[in-house]
Amino acid sequence: MSATQILLLVAAYFVILILISYFTGKEDSNEAFFKANKSAPWYLVAFGMIGASLSGVTFISVPGMIGGQQFAICKEYLVFL
Repeated sequence: MSATQILLLVAAYFVILILISYFTGKEDSNEAFFKANKSAPWYLVAFGMIGASLSGVTFISVPGMIGGQQFAICKEYLVFL
């Protein structure tokens, strides 16, 4: 694929995302989105917070950090086993 095709594909993807969010989010408010109208159970909120902290950046940066330290942290984890 050429660079132009890739850029057009990425632009089309974002346009589709914006259109979907525009048409599906008309009736919702910020209160409903951010607080779930205060009706979400605690365990759902807890799992959501854990899931948000385990982002794609975590899966890239943590192995890089461990490799940069010559796996020193892995030795500490093995001591606790």
